[in-house]
Amino acid sequence: MLDGNVKNSKYPIGYHITPLAGLLNDPNGLVKFEGIYHVFYQLNPTDTIHKNKHWGHIYSEDLITWHRAPIALAPDAWYDKDGVYSGSAIIIENQLHLYYTGNVIDEAGEKHSYQCLATSEDGFIFEKQGPIFEHPKGFTRHVRDPKVWYDEKERCYYLVVGAQRENLTGTTLIYRSVDAKQWENLGDLVINPDILSQIGYMWECPDLVFIDNQAVFIYSPQGIEAQGHQYHNIYQTVYALGEFNEGHLLLDDDMQEVDFGFEYYAPQSFYDGDRILSYGWMGITQPEFEASMPTIEEGWIHCLTIPRELTLDGNKLCQNPANEIYQLRNQEIQLLNGTQEIQSSMIELICEKEVQEDFNIKIDDVFTLAYQADTHEITLIRKNWYTNENEYRKVTLDEPLQNFDWFIDGSVSELFVNSGRYVASARLFNSTYAHSKKIEMTSAQSFVKGYQLNAMNVH
Repeated sequence: MLDGNVKNSKYPIGYHITPLAGLLNDPNGLVKFEGIYHVFYQLNPTDTIHKNKHWGHIYSEDLITWHRAPIALAPDAWYDKDGVYSGSAIIIENQLHLYYTGNVIDEAGEKHSYQCLATSEDGFIFEKQGPIFEHPKGFTRHVRDPKVWYDEKERCYYLVVGAQRENLTGTTLIYRSVDAKQWENLGDLVINPDILSQIGYMWECPDLVFIDNQAVFIYSPQGIEAQGHQYHNIYQTVYALGEFNEGHLLLDDDMQEVDFGFEYYAPQSFYDGDRILSYGWMGITQPEFEASMPTIEEGWIHCLTIPRELTLDGNKLCQNPANEIYQLRNQEIQLLNGTQEIQSSMIELICEKEVQEDFNIKIDDVFTLAYQADTHEITLIRKNWYTNENEYRKVTLDEPLQNFDWFIDGSVSELFVNSGRYVASARLFNSTYAHSKKIEMTSAQSFVKGYQLNAMNVH
């Protein structure tokens, strides 16, 4: 967003949520409360490293015009003094309840985790209530990221939390409560984990949503190895479908990758009337890449995705931009084969018909979308800002390329393919094009159109 340190950046971002300064990571506490969308997020307000975690806060009535709010939660209590970690929000009896993980390092250097609650009457001033249950036995201190919802059918609250067993394998625990105060540990959420091809050593940011009465389990496992074109990032985000009944989830099949791009992690969803919206963090990458990200010298780092609406197409999770995003369209761009420079750093490129030929579109000399028609394979090629070498992400579509919607916001790329069945998120950096976009097209001009986009308003 064009405020704070981002306003005069060499790599400005206009319609994605960014920090005023410091480090932003996981989206937290997503909720619509009393007609206002609240987006909280992990924030280190004083540095660009993963310490001193607070809950940043921004809010909007329409997802287009945003207002900065004071920090919602700071690490100032005995149970969260070394970090207010990720969590979720729920409305209970006209109060906004934030559930989060408190991080504590004791005098001996031992680390401890506490699942905590804070409440608010107005959505802006929060009163901490402290830990809500004891740390589960048989698990390391890596128990975090509580997500809470109310089950209308069973008339109770459920809470899922990412966890690591003492044997260093990952899982998700589930708790149940009739009053959101006294919680019963029901054990593992997933009752048939053997159906998964890989388990990993930790499951972060679990989220269970219900789309057309189908349970969709979204989580971020660590310790997953690359498998074909999938799982090439340092940590992954995946989903699996299943049947949820009385506190446990029976999976139908193996996990699938949520986003095949370079930077996507720790998404969280929330219900907005009849739709489900989600934000993700566009920052997960190797430590050496993160430490050398060009915006660090400007005192800020990372952003969230645009809001995405979640739907199902058969057994495939689909993600598409929330309808509000299309209000940002400004004037149409006349696109040409060959090279041209667009006098805007915020653009949208659209294909609305089936593509039967190979093509390439290169952005700012550092990021390429390539399609091979005979194999239905999409390749993303990015020049890495740390190694100065090309790196690749690929996906093979299970049908021809029928459409795509590509949002480019300065140093951000989000690509939605075949009505959101395939999605890829990435960062790209070339300071030469801080306020413009260089586009080089090969065999694409006949079926691609474009728009310049406006920035979101922020106050």
